Amino acid sequence: MNTIQFKKGIALAAALLGTMGAFAQTNYPSQSLKIIVPFTPGTGMDTIARTVAPRLAERLGQPVVVQNQAGASGNIGAETVAKSAPDGHTVLITANTMLMAAQMYKNVGFDPVKDFTGVSMAAYGSLMLVANPKTGIKSVAELIKQVRARPGSVTFGSPGVGTPHHMAMELFKLESNTFMLHVPYRGTAGYTQDLLSGELNVGFLPVHIAQGFVKSGRLNALALGSPKRHPVAPEVPTFDEVGVKHIDVDLWYAFFVPSKTPSAVVARLNTEIAAIMRQSDVKELLSKAGMDAVASTPPELNAIVAKDLPRWGTDIRTKQIAAE
Repeated sequence: MNTIQFKKGIALAAALLGTMGAFAQTNYPSQSLKIIVPFTPGTGMDTIARTVAPRLAERLGQPVVVQNQAGASGNIGAETVAKSAPDGHTVLITANTMLMAAQMYKNVGFDPVKDFTGVSMAAYGSLMLVANPKTGIKSVAELIKQVRARPGSVTFGSPGVGTPHHMAMELFKLESNTFMLHVPYRGTAGYTQDLLSGELNVGFLPVHIAQGFVKSGRLNALALGSPKRHPVAPEVPTFDEVGVKHIDVDLWYAFFVPSKTPSAVVARLNTEIAAIMRQSDVKELLSKAGMDAVASTPPELNAIVAKDLPRWGTDIRTKQIAAE
């Protein structure tokens, strides 16, 4: 084979590969999809996945299976997706917890920025700081005063180390220059029960859950960890309004795929998932679970990840938070 023939052969092979790649993208999906939930059933992201899955299957014409793969604050499930084939058939539903846990554990097998491509935002959930009435704390100012008078005497809980509830309080401690004792639990049920009984003094709860207890007098609302007040609890001020800055601790949930997934596949997934998140029945279902359904473009989601990662990293390093 002479040089000219060799070059022609290379060009033909490249053209064929390009055609095959284009065909694979236009033929998507070619098999069933998996949505990996890196936490146990019943969590916010699990609720989103099971709400979206049947609707996505109908729109794509392929089965969509929800698979829970819990462990290491979501790192195990996230790593599974990061290392899966980048063909759009394995999708991750996760929360901003991923950005926290990836920086708290040693030897994490993925990079939350480099190894994933955002598909679409799915929902937001706001957190409210509450206090048990037995403490006599009815405002953020009173909490700070009590904590500074007796550092370490006030306890706060969370569903576990590295959860948004935990990290929200660590951020509050950092910004208010206070110290409180953290009591981590293995899940939400025990944590909420002890907060209501007075075994714990203060803590963060999703606004939809917290407001019911506030209205019944079982908890005192102190502040909302969002940029603006929430319609579920319009009377509760934001941290910014009470003089504690930079406490934007909204939960967000989103869909991701491995970073090398073809752009055409990402675009198709975004189109379908975003349309689902905008459906009125989906908004209603998630609202009952304490979440506000939203959608975004992939670049918008990637920008949120790039912004939030260093913010939580600073908090984790400053407070020397680690998990094993």
